[in-house]
Amino acid sequence: MTEKRKIAAATMVMALATSLSRVAGLVRDIVVARLFGAGMMTDAFFMAFTIPNMLRRFFGEGSLTAAFVPTFSEVFHQRGEEEAQQLANRCVSLLLLVMLVVVSLGILFSPWIVQGIGFGFGQISGKLQLTDQLNRIMFPYIGLVSILALLTGILNVRGHFFVPSLSPLFLNLAMILSALTMGHLFAQPIYALAVGVLLGGIVQLLMQFPILCRYHIRLKFDFNFRGDPYLHKIMTLMLPGIAGVAIYQINIIVTRLLASFLPEGSVSYLYYGQRLFEFPQGIFIVALAQAVLPMMSRQVAEDDQVSLRQSLTFAMTLITLFTLPAMVGLIVCAKPIYSLFFLGGEFDLMALKNTALALVCYAPGLIFVGYSRIAAQTFYALNDTRTPVRVSFWTLLVNLALGVVLMQFYGFIGLAVALTVASLFNALLLLVLLQRKVGTFFQKALYVPILKVLPACLLMAIAVSFLLRSVDWLQSGLLLHKSLVLSVAVVVGALIYLGCCYVFKVDEIHQGWKLLRRK
Repeated sequence: MTEKRKIAAATMVMALATSLSRVAGLVRDIVVARLFGAGMMTDAFFMAFTIPNMLRRFFGEGSLTAAFVPTFSEVFHQRGEEEAQQLANRCVSLLLLVMLVVVSLGILFSPWIVQGIGFGFGQISGKLQLTDQLNRIMFPYIGLVSILALLTGILNVRGHFFVPSLSPLFLNLAMILSALTMGHLFAQPIYALAVGVLLGGIVQLLMQFPILCRYHIRLKFDFNFRGDPYLHKIMTLMLPGIAGVAIYQINIIVTRLLASFLPEGSVSYLYYGQRLFEFPQGIFIVALAQAVLPMMSRQVAEDDQVSLRQSLTFAMTLITLFTLPAMVGLIVCAKPIYSLFFLGGEFDLMALKNTALALVCYAPGLIFVGYSRIAAQTFYALNDTRTPVRVSFWTLLVNLALGVVLMQFYGFIGLAVALTVASLFNALLLLVLLQRKVGTFFQKALYVPILKVLPACLLMAIAVSFLLRSVDWLQSGLLLHKSLVLSVAVVVGALIYLGCCYVFKVDEIHQGWKLLRRK
């Protein structure tokens, strides 16, 4: 199997698993919106969940994966399975010790942490206290999901992608079931969601062990950290990675901190808008980035610069082909989607309009996030974790400056626009610096497909907009009619896009179709 086919196959496997998880995530958000709406309780929960989510990326999915996967891949392919097993044992043991300290400190200092990121909540009686209590319940999730990220890296290097990508499904299911069945046990039902996060983290971690056994990976404690050059290399690469992830997460915290000074519900509008924005991002961008990192790491280890540039160009092309129509779809269908799935219960008409506006402002950033993710993964494969850190720092300043200015005039909409512009800045700077490092990858194979799919996206947008006009999306109810119209619009839009790609002979679409037929 060629490198392109390996990347495409791994991406499709993870995209399938992630699609199931994202659908469950959408159902989770619908349940949360209808049960709790967009107000004090949801603002407190989303703000509290920011903290474990942020630290999860510090120690888990972001910096650890970026440092661990290239090093583990090098050991596994060059030193053999026995030394790779030893490195995995030591990494798990060290991470477990670190997480015990982090979780303990997080619970102990929770009131001060919460006040630091949600200072504006102090204007409303009881809101900071509720955020603090929710944060204490969810904080152990950090340790669980950080270990999970390490196990995911091990399995990805061994060529297994499906189950690790499927694990978020069980987090969403745990939160849904907890919200529906345990809310009556608490004075404030929102506590059930926090308990669901903790239970979901436990299930996510446990489901990896049968797969590890299948690959004969039997983890055990090994605290012999001294003298291991590969462990030292991972830690050296991880430190700037943590800084880079920290800056990215500070971007999100800055947005929510600024939103805490805006009218009640602003944090929730931005959260719901970003969640739907992350739906296509999680299905394809994350899957593709996760698929190319082990591949690129091996190409770097073999000093195969030509194949590295080809993999990078192919990944960028796939990002374009999938994110452009997704971006257009989110903009055109924002209000219909929230009307169909969210409108009702505690989620009223004002919440619908404001959440749809937030999504429309976030949507153009989808392609920039995709480019940034692939560029960052390439830097990580090259064992360069410092460049993304420097770029992230300047991106933070751009987001902060624009956010402070635009929120004065446009409220939460200004904050969404600021983050989108910052994403554009981040992507452009990363790509310019990457081209200096690896050579030219902006080749005909990249920009020709972009020119071909632009008219396809335009025709798709016109057709979908025309079909959606047949329904008053601001009216509640009419679920069957809304479902039928939105489904037809989405199917017609997808067929128009794929048909145009076929007519314009976009080769990557043909490759994907051939791969699907073989599977």
